[in-house]
Amino acid sequence: MLGLSPVTAGRPARWSGWGGPLLVTLVAGLSRFWRLGSPRAVVFDETYYAKDAWALLRLGYESTWPDSKIADPQILADPQVIPLSDTGAFVAHPPTGKWVIALGEWMFGLDPFAWRFMTAVLGTLSVLMLCRIGRRLFRSTALGCLAGALMTVDGLHYVMSRTALLDLVVMFFVLAAFGCLLVDRDNARARLAEALPVQGDGRIRPDGHTGDRAGTGVRPWRLAAGFFLGLAASTKWNGLYFLAFFVILTLLWDVGSRRVAGARRPYRAVLRKDLGWSVVSLVPVAVVTYVATWTGWFMSDNGYGRHWADGRGGTWSWIPAPLRSLWHYEYGVYRFNVGLHTPHKYQSNPWSWLVLGRPVLFHYESPKPGTYGCHTTADCSQGILALGTPLLWWSGCCALVYLLYRWALRRDWRAGAVLCAVAAGYLPWFLYQDRTIFSFYAVVFVPYLCLAVAMTLGALLGPPGATHQRRTRGALAAGALVLLIAWNFVYFFPIYTGQTIPYADWHARMWLDTWV
Repeated sequence: MLGLSPVTAGRPARWSGWGGPLLVTLVAGLSRFWRLGSPRAVVFDETYYAKDAWALLRLGYESTWPDSKIADPQILADPQVIPLSDTGAFVAHPPTGKWVIALGEWMFGLDPFAWRFMTAVLGTLSVLMLCRIGRRLFRSTALGCLAGALMTVDGLHYVMSRTALLDLVVMFFVLAAFGCLLVDRDNARARLAEALPVQGDGRIRPDGHTGDRAGTGVRPWRLAAGFFLGLAASTKWNGLYFLAFFVILTLLWDVGSRRVAGARRPYRAVLRKDLGWSVVSLVPVAVVTYVATWTGWFMSDNGYGRHWADGRGGTWSWIPAPLRSLWHYEYGVYRFNVGLHTPHKYQSNPWSWLVLGRPVLFHYESPKPGTYGCHTTADCSQGILALGTPLLWWSGCCALVYLLYRWALRRDWRAGAVLCAVAAGYLPWFLYQDRTIFSFYAVVFVPYLCLAVAMTLGALLGPPGATHQRRTRGALAAGALVLLIAWNFVYFFPIYTGQTIPYADWHARMWLDTWV
């Protein structure tokens, strides 16, 4: 190539495996940390999680605060007042996500930049992970970087990366688990291949005995996946659905590996050789991780319900009292969550999420002319809308249909993996039609939506043996769509970042009446 030796020409290809993802991550990081402390306000549910994080940092458990109308202005005031009490508070979500937020507050104090710092870090790192995951999934650095670039310019992921809420933390841990399972799949298949006997002609071919009997050894990446899924569930309970879906996914991958190795009864082989290890690697590790995240509560005396089981007898008295107290607490949390029916202006039904039917307005102010950068003669708007980049999401709807075709009719395991992750993050919410739920919960499956679009654009480019004309047309079409998605993100950027713009400009970006 260009007169270079094969060794010299191959270096850029090797470097691109990390160089490309790191470049995309740099862009994602710069955009996510730009004016991260603005607006200097408590945005949407930051009023719960930023304060709970501070309580965890100081006390080890969530405590009570004055009403937000009193506490929030005191926290933002100069000089600052932090009205923290030591009375335990009942909270609706486990502690891990708030411990993550607390890391930023430990470094920088209790202010908007601090409590958003770690979500911005995780949002940036998730782009790097997605690039590498896409590279492994598609065996293409270009498609992996494309998936990461698409998530870089997704509005919902961007807003959630700059807000101290829990859902992006769930997304990060689930994505880490997904990546670990991909590595585990490759390693297990490699071990089975190594166990296959060498034939007389020196070639390795499938062997029924090996496929049925060979083990795959210790699988540390599956243990790591169980750990990350435990962290996801201990951030918000919807992480449990990913645990269930991913157990099934990995077992199906094991069946495929056994079949390729020549197993005569691949399902029976998986039941005998893989099922127990898969379940032990994922479920118990996740459970232990979940319980361990409550260490601060266990070590406290004033945590909510901490001593509920002390001195109580009964059938389950042989279980340590702290664990019974936690179980009672969690049962109360379950009842609260399934019974949450309080109407909210921005709640939405899951049916509308993929088409962006009802995004959530996180923050809104109407600066008067001459104030806060409002340079018009009429009022301005300053808002943050948790809205996915429309052209990306609407393209994603088409991409999911294509992946359904690839999985159902072509048995493409990559399509099945992506669809499984989307289903785990999306379908369970249909069980709670009467519950108060919001479209920004969908951020947990944004990475897989980007993978779906990247896979579809890869197909649009044409197969390796396609003609030059076919690949040129495909490249032009794919490139045009990516540029339009990037432009769409830039167009909506002011309402992702809370910039002060004329009200007319704000209203022009309300493409659907349901967005207002």
